[in-house]
Amino acid sequence: MGPHPAVAAIRLAVRRVLHDVLTDLTDLPRTPAGGAPIADPRGGAPLPLVLVACSGGADSMALASALAFEAPKLGIRAGGITVDHGLQAGSDLRAAEVVTRMTALGLDPVESVAVRVGRDGGPEAAARDARYGALDEAADRLGAAAVLLGHTRDDQAETVLLGLARGSGIRSLSGMAEVSGGPGRSHRYRRPFLQVDRQTARKACMVQSLPVWDDPHNIDPAYTRSRLRHEGLPALEKALGKGVVEALARTAQLSRDDADALDAWAAEAETGVRDEDGRLECAKLYALPPAVRRRVLRRAVVAAGSPSGSLFARHIEEVDRLITGWRGQGAINLPGRVEAQRQGGRLVIRQG
Repeated sequence: MGPHPAVAAIRLAVRRVLHDVLTDLTDLPRTPAGGAPIADPRGGAPLPLVLVACSGGADSMALASALAFEAPKLGIRAGGITVDHGLQAGSDLRAAEVVTRMTALGLDPVESVAVRVGRDGGPEAAARDARYGALDEAADRLGAAAVLLGHTRDDQAETVLLGLARGSGIRSLSGMAEVSGGPGRSHRYRRPFLQVDRQTARKACMVQSLPVWDDPHNIDPAYTRSRLRHEGLPALEKALGKGVVEALARTAQLSRDDADALDAWAAEAETGVRDEDGRLECAKLYALPPAVRRRVLRRAVVAAGSPSGSLFARHIEEVDRLITGWRGQGAINLPGRVEAQRQGGRLVIRQG
C-alpha cells in the first residue's frame, strides 16, 4: 500500500525540484565556507546539500518531511534552517523545538538563526528581509546548493491579489517564482509547493503525525496578508465560486511568462537608446512601446542606485513623464537619493 495521496503529492513535488537542483549543479563538488567537503560514504564526489527553511508550520513541516524522505534516494544531503525573528515571547524556545523536530526527521545539519527585524517597509517586509538575509548567510556558510521554501498555491494567490491592489503592473501579478535568488545566486531558492494547496500540506502533516505550530501572526488582522487570507479570499470565493485560488495561481504563471518576455525585450532595447557616451536619448525612448520603455527606465534607475524593493510604479511613471509629457519640469527624486532629470534631449539618472 502506497503513501497517503497528500504525502505522495508533496513528495512528488519535492522529488521534481531535487532533480532540477541536480541538473543545475555544474560546479560540484561544493565546499562549505571554512570547512571540508562532506564525502559520499560510497566514495566519490562530496554530496550536495539542500536546506529547507522551516518555521514549524504545516507547509514547511510537510516540506521538511518530504525533503528528508526524497533527498537520500538522490544522493543529496538534507538540512534545515529555522529563523527566530524575535517578534513574539518565547520565540527562541519555539525555534529550538523546530530544530528538534527537523533533527528527528533525519535532517543534518540543522540550525536556528536569530535575527533582528528592522522597520523599513513595514513589519511584514522588514521580517521578510531579515529572514532572507539569514537564509542567505546560512546557505553561503554551509555551501548549500539550494534552499527550499514552503510557499503554497494559496500563498501565490494571495501574492497576486496583493500585487493587484498595489497597481504595480504585470510583474507584481506574476507572484512568486518557482526559482529565485539574488545576484550570483539566482537559482538558490526553490518553491516546490506552488502547485500544491495549503490543505494538502496540512493533511500530509496530519497523516504522518507531524506536530505543527500555527503562527498567531497568520490570523492577526493587523497584518495585510492575514486579512486577505481570512476575509478577502473567502469573500471572493463566495462571490465568484470555487476555483479562485487556482485561477489566480494560473494568472501568476501567465503574467510571469509575459513579464519575462518584456524584460528580455527591454534589456535588448536599452543598448539602442543610448548615445556614444552611454546617456539615454529621450527621442529614442519615446519611440519604444510604453511597456518596454518603462522597463528600460526602471533598469536605469536601479543601476543608478535606487533599491528595487522601494521602487514603485508611481516612481517610474514620474520618470516616464520626462519623456512623454515634457513641460520643462525639474528633477524627479527617487528612492536611494537618485535623481532623474531631462537635459538637452538626454535623460540623466544619477545619485544626488
